[in-house]
Amino acid sequence: MPFKILAGLVALTLMLAYLMPLVLKLKELSLGLVVAIGVALALRDLWESLRAGDS
Repeated sequence: MPFKILAGLVALTLMLAYLMPLVLKLKELSLGLVVAIGVALALRDLWESLRAGDS
């Protein structure tokens, strides 16, 4: 279980590190909104996979 949490956090960090420079450079509200929705969906997926347990 701790490995799944760590792997999920690393994946989210890498996703943000990849997308944030683009968002900050272009300064488009719509692009920031799309990235925020993507991060929210990734967090929800991580939450659901942790609640499912080991199967």
